[in-house]
Amino acid sequence: MTQRAPSPPAEAPSLADQAYTRLKQMIFDFALMPGDRVSETELAQRVVVSRTPLRAALQRLEREGFLQLLPRLGWQVAPLDFDVMDELYDLRTLIECEAARHLCEREQRPELQQLADIWLVPPAERLADAAEVGALDERFHALLVQGSGNREMVRVHREITERIRIIRRLDFTKSARVDATYDEHARILRTITRRRTDEAQRLLRAHIQQSKLEVRHITLDMLYRARRSS
Repeated sequence: MTQRAPSPPAEAPSLADQAYTRLKQMIFDFALMPGDRVSETELAQRVVVSRTPLRAALQRLEREGFLQLLPRLGWQVAPLDFDVMDELYDLRTLIECEAARHLCEREQRPELQQLADIWLVPPAERLADAAEVGALDERFHALLVQGSGNREMVRVHREITERIRIIRRLDFTKSARVDATYDEHARILRTITRRRTDEAQRLLRAHIQQSKLEVRHITLDMLYRARRSS
């Protein structure tokens, strides 16, 4: 029997990659708030990294829209732009509705069973922790798009998810939204399972639209309260 050559060891993340990951998590955790201004010196101390890898991380976050460089003033966490968020939610809706159509038509759909195990449970077995439900909600929508089989849709959808994560998290600070998410996900899953394309797309569109409306209610005070509770 021919033995396979051992796989090469996974390459360790560079210092720039580590700084990038840490800074992005600080933004998502509200340790760095939208609109905050910070110097490279301060960030280097907080991330514990030298200036060269830090700058590479900052430039990457700037390209992705999380940070802005202010000439002679340092760096600023990008303020929330709700018009941009609206556009991202609209694009997300288009991608997920198309993914739902693919899922209704595909023969093999292993993603549906994975999702059913989480979302089609009795009320007594539902999770109540907002952070856990928020992470599962993100996974729900990612798996729907993954089930389309379209790798480019998956890539773009992943980028949108990253961009809206900072405010999407706040959508699960109310228990009513947690319960509604379980109910809405269950209805979407059942219609896709039954291959009812039009109904699945209608439910999915309404589900995302409600989340989009909730985002519009987010205030600066909510962000600061989220920071204190993190």
